[in-house]
Amino acid sequence: MNALTRITRHPIKGHGREDLASVWLSAGACLPWDRHWAVAHDAARLVDGWNPCVNFARGAKAASLMAITAQLDEATATVRLDHPTQGSLTFRPDDPDDLAAFLAWVAPLNPPDRAQPARIVTAGRGMTDSDFPSVAILSETSQADLSARMGVALDHNRWRGNLWLSGAEPFAEFGWVGQHVRIGEAVLKIEERITRCKATTVNPATGVSDANTLAALEAAYGHQDFGVYATVVTGANIALGAEWSVL
Repeated sequence: MNALTRITRHPIKGHGREDLASVWLSAGACLPWDRHWAVAHDAARLVDGWNPCVNFARGAKAASLMAITAQLDEATATVRLDHPTQGSLTFRPDDPDDLAAFLAWVAPLNPPDRAQPARIVTAGRGMTDSDFPSVAILSETSQADLSARMGVALDHNRWRGNLWLSGAEPFAEFGWVGQHVRIGEAVLKIEERITRCKATTVNPATGVSDANTLAALEAAYGHQDFGVYATVVTGANIALGAEWSVL
């Protein structure tokens, strides 16, 4: 069956993920609250609005960050972060008085020879890796195919996606670029493939790099792409189990 199997958002870019049962997608927007905040490091060169990922603390440069989970209280814009070694922290990213506590909590998770977390920023849109407001769509069968080739049960959270779909042929999603996909009552246009980074080599349960996903993708398929970026054309509420189809 062609079904929506997972919905995930990442309230603070590179700092935790949260699974949802349903979500409202709005035309031209990212998944609500996905990458709403980002942690700029002390070497960042920021402009107003969206900025590329090189300016932010993230799993590609600090593997331990990949083991963070998050819970967002939308009503108060309060985030709880949990990590296997750091325990829990509850704070408001928009509150300057909470910044010191966050920086102290996250400091041990960043390599000392890298640029260090300095402040939390917003952009008026999700700070996705694409320079347009995107939703990342990934395939259960593509994940299963790569896992089988690697002999490793890859965790979905390695890929930091938003919407996971079951029922397609492995990597069929690359053929959807330029086409539209309906998920429930929402319609999204598939814009481009997602080229992956070293963060995907990290086990999100431990924060330790333990599977060379990039080499495996290159060896098996001749590229380092996994998943596709989409833009929302027709907004709607979607929920787990929703049927999908390529239009």
